[in-house]
Amino acid sequence: MNELETLTLRNGPLTFSALAQGSGPLVLCLHGFPDNLRSFRHQLPVLAEAGYRAVSVNLRGYEPSSQPKDNVYAIDVIAEDIVAWLDELDAEKAHLIGHDWGAAIAYTVGAAAPKRFRSLTTMAVPHSGRFLTDALRHPKQLRLSWYMLFFQLRGIADYHLQRKDFEFVRMLWRHWSPGWELPEDEMQNVIDTFRQPGVVKAALAYYRTALNPRALPLSTEARRDAWFPVPVPTLALTGERDGCIDSEIFQSLMREEDFPNGLDVRQIEAAGHFLHQEQPQAVNALLLDWLSKHDDTET
Repeated sequence: MNELETLTLRNGPLTFSALAQGSGPLVLCLHGFPDNLRSFRHQLPVLAEAGYRAVSVNLRGYEPSSQPKDNVYAIDVIAEDIVAWLDELDAEKAHLIGHDWGAAIAYTVGAAAPKRFRSLTTMAVPHSGRFLTDALRHPKQLRLSWYMLFFQLRGIADYHLQRKDFEFVRMLWRHWSPGWELPEDEMQNVIDTFRQPGVVKAALAYYRTALNPRALPLSTEARRDAWFPVPVPTLALTGERDGCIDSEIFQSLMREEDFPNGLDVRQIEAAGHFLHQEQPQAVNALLLDWLSKHDDTET
């Protein structure tokens, strides 16, 4: 039987909680914000049943044991966590699935270490470099991304995220996935994650690092560098009703020239930002088809 297991993964002194199910080629799952490793609870058993070793991990900072003393949450450094997990799981190669920040990390690590991945599946966030250079030029996306600018207000944003028992978190889920509601027990699990010491600060540090003026691709050369190629076959999924990153803008930012080993972009109907939780059957069917096309003889 493919029973759910609890694991602890490491990168140097940092330790990360993980859920695992099944055996076979590794499928590593990365959640986003505001979420945790249970984001893929609808995918792990299906992947396990299909003959994969499915592992979902709490990202850096989402528990006290994975919060670095230097408070570094740069995406290229977080990408090193993923490679370390592959080594610890004794996987030469893996399929990588990422939602939201997990998707942004997947593009980065896929570009940095393409030989370690059979395929990528990214959800809800387009090519991260394209997003930084082009997405906020769209007035609609600029309105939708107001929270990213709000999160730059240190102290103020931290306070508002936590006030009234994390009502801000509930609000984001409602707005980003309109017409759908996360079950209350799962919402409480997410809120419990953010109640842990240091997690709010860590989660907001992702946004503060990404939008640091010194790191933004403002020059022509920096913009070209931001359009980095991702030489791993990539399936990119967007929810039709996404209230966080507009689906049409998502699709316009997924350029074939950025994915030299192949790109397949799909829209999930009747789904918002948390599409893999809202429409798990539709997403799982696409996942299984995609993974099977990119399996090889290595395990």
